[in-house]
Amino acid sequence: MELGKHIFLIGFMGVGKTTVSRLLSRKLRVGEVDTDAMIVELEGRSIPQIFEQSGEAYFRQVESGTLDTLAGHAPCIVSCGGGMAMRSENVDKMKKIGTVVFLTATPETIYSHVKDSTNRPLLNGNMNIPYIKELMDAREPKYSAAADFEIGTDGCTPEEVADKIIANCGVFS
Repeated sequence: MELGKHIFLIGFMGVGKTTVSRLLSRKLRVGEVDTDAMIVELEGRSIPQIFEQSGEAYFRQVESGTLDTLAGHAPCIVSCGGGMAMRSENVDKMKKIGTVVFLTATPETIYSHVKDSTNRPLLNGNMNIPYIKELMDAREPKYSAAADFEIGTDGCTPEEVADKIIANCGVFS
């Protein structure tokens, strides 16, 4: 069988998009792409360096460009950076070439996943649950509007999340 279109995993940083995309890739025997990793490779610098040297607006433009690149790729699993769905042009691009899955978790779960990370520029100096909740609340409407469906990850293993995606998504052509 063959994947009919891309599966885009969106959601807040630390929700498990990268881990779940790797599992989905193995389960479905298809390729897997992480948009943040694509950007790091393309730019030759880390995401914190891009933010520091070129700013968030520049990063968001490069992020949008990754979707143009993916439009020419065979359908695969795509782990999107946490801000990918914040731009309506990105949502339009994702919906045109794939199914968009919104992974959700509580701020407490997110904090437990990101608290030791130094690679989260938007959380620099604000690595705490109230700030994470504030950011999540601001982004949630855009994530929900972009999503074809949502999967709650709290209390689930990455394997269970991957299985839920497969069960809820018409993934094969």
